[in-house]
Amino acid sequence: MVLITATRRSRAEFDQCPLGLSLRRMGFDKTLRLALIEGNQRGLPAVYNQFIDESLREEELVFLHDDLWLDDLFFSDRIRSALSVYDVVGLAGNTRLLPGMPAWHVGNQENELDLGHLSGVVCHGAQPFGNPSVYGPTPAAVELLDGVLLAARAGTLLNAGVRFDERFDFHFYDLDFSRQANAAKLKVGTWPIAVTHVSGGEFASDAWKHGLELYREKWGTAETQSAEPDS
Repeated sequence: MVLITATRRSRAEFDQCPLGLSLRRMGFDKTLRLALIEGNQRGLPAVYNQFIDESLREEELVFLHDDLWLDDLFFSDRIRSALSVYDVVGLAGNTRLLPGMPAWHVGNQENELDLGHLSGVVCHGAQPFGNPSVYGPTPAAVELLDGVLLAARAGTLLNAGVRFDERFDFHFYDLDFSRQANAAKLKVGTWPIAVTHVSGGEFASDAWKHGLELYREKWGTAETQSAEPDS
């Protein structure tokens, strides 16, 4: 199992960040292999795509952020269990897709939670075992996944021709990837795995707004929604 993360930190700095410290704690699990891109200045899709490669066809790939505490000591077992049910797995998502959705958890333009259609649990806080944000029942098949953690077998993605779209830098790559996977008839779902995410995201920042523009250019808006992306 290959854990893939891109960080702006040096290796020494990464070793002291949430993911680095978590992996030290889980050093007993020899099935986990870290692929660390340190001092990264590229968008996450460009980094992640280099691991969707024939040389890793038989591997489970886990794409995850560096500010994530892995609270679950049986992390690798959870991922393998999840991938026995779903082709693409995340921690939280939405079971429906509405035209023009500005985020996986938001159902309308007023930025209200799409309650009743969300799935998953993610804890938040600066330290491990943070306060849980309970979005809804999990496991569940979903249309959209949050990108803090995404997992799939490399061979599954290669066979389906699914890759991360490098027009996205950081924001909206996860929504786009979820929609590509569903369009390719892959099974996309959430799974219960204990983690704590340090960041609350950059919702409504200038970079986020630019990502939303790119996302809607590709997939359409409420008025021009289509089942397939624009080429």
